[in-house]
Formats: sequence, structure tokens, C-alpha cells
Amino acid sequence: MFFKQFYLGCLAHASYMIGSEEQAAVVDPQRDVEMYLEEAKQQDLTIRHVVETHLHADFVSGHRELAALAGAKIYFGWKAGARFEHVPVHDGEEIRMGKVVLRFLETPGHTPESICILVFDREESEDPRAVLTGDTLFIGDVGRPDLLGSRMSPDVLAGMLHDSLHQKLLTLPDHVKVYPAHGAGSMCGRNISSERSSTIGQERRHNYALGEMSREDFISMMTVDLPEAPSYFSRDAEINRDGPPLLTQLPPPALPAEEVRQRAQQGHIVLDTRPAAQYGTGHVPGALNIALGGQFASWAGTMIPPDAPIILVAEEEERVREATTRLARVGVENVAGYLAGGVLAWNSAGLPLATVEQISVEELAARIKEDRTLQVLDVRRPPEWNGGHIREAIHIPLNRLSQNLDRLERQRPVAVICAGGYRSSIATSILERQTFTRITNVVGGMTAWLNARLEVVV
Repeated sequence: MFFKQFYLGCLAHASYMIGSEEQAAVVDPQRDVEMYLEEAKQQDLTIRHVVETHLHADFVSGHRELAALAGAKIYFGWKAGARFEHVPVHDGEEIRMGKVVLRFLETPGHTPESICILVFDREESEDPRAVLTGDTLFIGDVGRPDLLGSRMSPDVLAGMLHDSLHQKLLTLPDHVKVYPAHGAGSMCGRNISSERSSTIGQERRHNYALGEMSREDFISMMTVDLPEAPSYFSRDAEINRDGPPLLTQLPPPALPAEEVRQRAQQGHIVLDTRPAAQYGTGHVPGALNIALGGQFASWAGTMIPPDAPIILVAEEEERVREATTRLARVGVENVAGYLAGGVLAWNSAGLPLATVEQISVEELAARIKEDRTLQVLDVRRPPEWNGGHIREAIHIPLNRLSQNLDRLERQRPVAVICAGGYRSSIATSILERQTFTRITNVVGGMTAWLNARLEVVV
């Protein structure tokens, strides 16, 4: 049996290829699928099956893309209601590839259609070797039951999740390997480990959600204090249900500076993908800064309206290609072009550049003491804020900033801080777009503040 995990760090997403006797199945593929085709070619395998454990909300899947390129069938749990040609699977049904058997388990809870996949290698044993758990069971956590909004109560889904865990997954032998669809950093859970695999036995002993408790206590635990889901989650789930359009492999067109200026005036969003320091030194006025690193795609999906046309700013064309691909992974595909020659070409065209001051935490501490008009804006998530913050700070989580600008005074200076400087730079660009003029980004964020042993309150 051939078995390989593919891990996409920026979305904390794991997908899998399983093969035997010249056939292969891919489970939960990412949007851009070239690596699966290349791996299959290297292993002398033909991809015949593309399996989705559920309708993913945090990314747009590559099931349609891969099926079209490989000539494969697509499989979903029968409750998914997928609106394209696919095989709806039920509990106990199987895919057979030589000595390898993939057996489907219906495991509703994270979503109604969620399935897990038992992997048998009959050449070694009649017992299952592994289980691909999708978003039902993570390493150290379980899937959230609250991502369907008003379509189904989180309490009902949490009850289903409890039953799926205890009546299906925890009945498996302790040695069975566990391979989930996400790792640490995914918003589909709240305490996911950075480990990429585990066993049923390890999870039985160490996973907080599998400890001894009543069904009612489990439901209560799983439906309180959940982090707010990004706004694009419901949109991506529907894209996956409809079958996403096939990806174009061409880069977006290069646009001269004057055309970018005109389009920006007409409502195009200029998305500057450079790091905060470069953005701060000089950028297209009104550009949104989301650096092409970290959780670029997640924040872009959260901060950019779904129908807004986008013009990219990057250091080089290869970064434009990367940004376009990463945006497509979360369903943002309306990239109209990119600034030819980057910010240097904009400046050479005689067009004005905007700047954002970058200061250290020591400088921020000094300004707090010296300038009573200074507003310190903390854009971290609530648990981060509750763990310790600057006494004078105003707390507005980044995903809520645009709706809460009335809590800030435009005439007064604003210094923005987050954990490390990534989200705070996004926030400074939002403030600039909303006509704030005295804006500062705090380099290093609260991590640097704590390392400098400056005062925090809880």
C-alpha cells in the first residue's frame, strides 16, 4: 500500500493519497492539485477516486479540478447534497484498490454529511490500519459543531458528534492510526495539536473532548466559548457544494500604474502582499496590506468583500502567482491584475506614496507616557486579550474593526498592536482606507512587549 500525507501549512490542511496496484485515491484535496498528479506519476499510479470527508468551509477543495484532470470519480457523504456528478456514499460502503480497502463511516457532527474513512491493507492484516477522520476527530481536539449557522443548531450537531465519536471512532482498536484533515492553526477546532497523526489509543487517553463525561456535558462544552468563524466559511462551503470552477493557470494581467490608479478610484481593492516593513516604507494610497505569509488566505477571505475586484501588489511576478493561487484556495478568484513593476513603477510614474510609521514596543511605552492623546488599538482575538494586554489599550478584534471604527477618534493618533505585527499592519491599512491619518504600527507586537518586561494587565 502506498500512503502519503500532504500538508499545506498556510491553511493547516492535510490531504492524503492512498494507492495499490496502479490505482490511487486522494482524500480532501487542496484547490491546486498538481502535486497529486505528480506524485501519482512518480508512483506509477492512476488517480481513480477523489473523496471528500465533508463540505469544507475553511477552503475551496480541489475535488472537481482533480477529477477533471485525472478522469476520477468524486465521493461525498450522501447528505452533502453536492450539485454535480458524484458518488453519494453510505455507512459501510467501500472502495477497493487491489489489497487496499477504503470503508466509509458516517460520522455526522462537525457537519451532517461528515464521513471518516477506514483504511485496510489486506496484505498485512484484516484489521483497519488507519482512519482518515476529516474534521470529526483532530489530534487533541474534535470538530466544531457551530459552522452551519442557523441551518442546524450547534446543540444538535454536538449531540451527533458525541455519538459519532463514541459509537464509531472509539470502538476502533487502540493501534489504529488517526489522520485528520487539519492541524494547529485551523479555525475548524479550538485546541488542535501541531502533531500530524496519532492513534485511537492516544486520543482516547489524552484528547480533552474524549474524556469521561455525559452526553449533555459534552454538548455544553462543545457549544460555549468558541472563537468566531471567519465570514468566508459559509461561502466556501457552498462553493464546494456547487463544485468550484476550474482553475486558470495563467497569471493575471500586468497593469500600468496609471490604470491601477484609475481602477482604484473606481472601487478595485489594491491588495499589497508585501511584508509590513515594506508596506510601511511606501505603498499605493488606500492599499490593503495582507502580507503573503502566515494566514494570508484566511485573512484575505475575511477582509475582502466576495465580489470586489482585486489588483495585487508584489515584489515579483512569482509572488503574484503565489498570491493568486492562495486566494483561489479560499474562493477569492476575482483578481483583475497586478501592478506592473510594483511600487517602484508607481513611484517612477510620479504618483504619490503613502507611509505608515513603524515603532518598537519601547517607543510605544514612551509615547503612552508622553502623549495623552495617543490611542493604543489591540486587534488580537478575545482569548489573547484576556491573557494580558496594555492597560491603556482599546480592544477591537481585527475581524470586527471595520464595524467598530466609531470607538476610535480620527483626529487622534492611533498605535496598533497585535501578537507579532502581522495583523496590526492589516489594521493600519484598514484605518488608512477609512481616512485615519496619524497611524503607527507596533513592530513585534505583544510578544516583543512581554519580552521587554513591560507592564500588562489581565
